[in-house]
Amino acid sequence: MRKKLLLLMTGLMVIFVLAACGSKSQQDVVKELNGKLDDLTSYKAEAKMTLKMGTDSQVYNVEIWHKDPTFYRVNLKNAEKDQSQMILRNDEGVFVLTPALNKSFKFQSDWPQNSSQAYLYESLIKDIVMDKEAKFSETKGHYVFETKTRYQNNSMLPIQEIKLNKKDLSPVSVKVMDPDRNALVTVEFEKVTFKANFDKNDFDMKKNMTRAQLNLPAMADGGDQSFTVKYPTFEPKGTKLVEEKQSKIEDGKRVVLTYEGKKSFTLVQEKVKSKVASTTPTYVEGDLVDLGITIGAVNDHSISWSNEGIDYMIASKNLTKDEMIQVAKSVSGEAVK
Repeated sequence: MRKKLLLLMTGLMVIFVLAACGSKSQQDVVKELNGKLDDLTSYKAEAKMTLKMGTDSQVYNVEIWHKDPTFYRVNLKNAEKDQSQMILRNDEGVFVLTPALNKSFKFQSDWPQNSSQAYLYESLIKDIVMDKEAKFSETKGHYVFETKTRYQNNSMLPIQEIKLNKKDLSPVSVKVMDPDRNALVTVEFEKVTFKANFDKNDFDMKKNMTRAQLNLPAMADGGDQSFTVKYPTFEPKGTKLVEEKQSKIEDGKRVVLTYEGKKSFTLVQEKVKSKVASTTPTYVEGDLVDLGITIGAVNDHSISWSNEGIDYMIASKNLTKDEMIQVAKSVSGEAVK
């Protein structure tokens, strides 16, 4: 009888211990994430980012380096098209480097603090912590949060699903969705290393530009500067294309599209031969904006960016910043009138 009682008590203790070690609450996980954010000194991560544009998708390999508090190096590379772009932040400011075009731009910006960034771990934690209405669930090996985003054009991509590893709360995947819950941006983390070590030149602008250019494949700088004109698939209601002008410019070609209506704007597209890299980056008036396939600069009346060797600019007196971003993103989609 005594033996049976001991067995029963042991069984009850096991059940009690298992219950105590059971599922964590949303508040428990958020508290742990806050602690993780406080202890985050540095990390390196590798990820695959898939962007869905209409019926097409583009895949980018993303390499992320971060050193607390404000040093960043994000290298985005489209493996299929041998294109790369780098966002760099150090004590001197925020830079966007496009090695293949010998271009570097400097921003006076508080990036990445001012917006969600699907490939930055600390940004994902902030999105989770700041959204008091975030939804929480878990699988066998993951915690899953659904939160609001903090993008400048929040209406286009308002929701995201963030999946974290239960063991160390490292990021596993992020899906950024439109209002219909279609995943337009998917980031899959392949490797994350916390407490990473860096050399003193790892966040230096000139060193990174030189290093990136040495890794570029040999590309012929031919004289043919022709290109396929692209048209925005998104046009504000009541706005239509009224004029298209093509002209030759020094070392290249320019196309100007004029749209008129309640929300009028001009879209300029240029292709020029790459120039010898300048040691001094071009200062850009405006905020850094993530357009998905590239990084652009936006201010109150214009937005500019480069993609696949083409320079683009939208100028408007009556489009809002969000509308300019929306039009710009659609130019990178299917080229249709």
